[in-house]
Amino acid sequence: MDPGFKSPLIDFFRRGEVAHDVRLLAAQGGLAPRATEQLALLVLLSDDTNPEIAKAANASIEALPRDALKAFLAFAETPNEMRNFFAARGIEADAAAGANPPVDLEEPLLDTLAEVPDGTDGNTPDSDPKVLSTLPVLERMKLAMKGSREQRAVLVRDSNRLVAVTVLSSPKLTEPEIETFTRMGNVSEDVLRIIGHNRGWLKNYGIVLGLCKHPKTPPAISMQIAHRLNERDLKMLAIDRNVQEGVRLLAKKMTSKGK
Repeated sequence: MDPGFKSPLIDFFRRGEVAHDVRLLAAQGGLAPRATEQLALLVLLSDDTNPEIAKAANASIEALPRDALKAFLAFAETPNEMRNFFAARGIEADAAAGANPPVDLEEPLLDTLAEVPDGTDGNTPDSDPKVLSTLPVLERMKLAMKGSREQRAVLVRDSNRLVAVTVLSSPKLTEPEIETFTRMGNVSEDVLRIIGHNRGWLKNYGIVLGLCKHPKTPPAISMQIAHRLNERDLKMLAIDRNVQEGVRLLAKKMTSKGK
């Protein structure tokens, strides 16, 4: 069942690139950055080919707080596919249902991941890359979702693309962190592409500058947003041999002719 909602995390599930244990966690409501992504995952997994996962997803759907769910369905941003899915189950949108308390779209409707994972010694793993790399993918994803700022800075560079994408879906993530990611030399092209496609993040000048300067940013993104830079930064790009050749030449052209 298609939920009518797209995000880098959801797309991994849609393409079937997610291991069984991760899909099961999502079906149980434990991999839930925000309300929209949680419901999208549950809708998507409700008819999973694996009976165990489909059963868990449907059980989670039944456990969703009804008033909050009805209020969520009334939001203009809610995809029609989701409304139709729940309408078929007898649950209709009701704007007044979740008015007290209000529904927070930045939080999941059902949060079953109350604890971050423990390390091998029973304590929460620190931000040491060597320590984090010893954890299973599922545990690293949990930390990417609810761990510390320092842990996210390590996990966004994880060799597993799903882990890195989960960092970018974390509700705890801040714009200063995103700006820092754009300055990391060993962050992946996938991470930079996701950042470059987020309109909200591109309102931050530091993020735009970081993307334009990063040699791994897809040229289609960096060259499209270069016009947002001020003349001083364009002049610096024009002489920076570390940026992509196309971006450098574009910056040189823009400074010679004016923006």
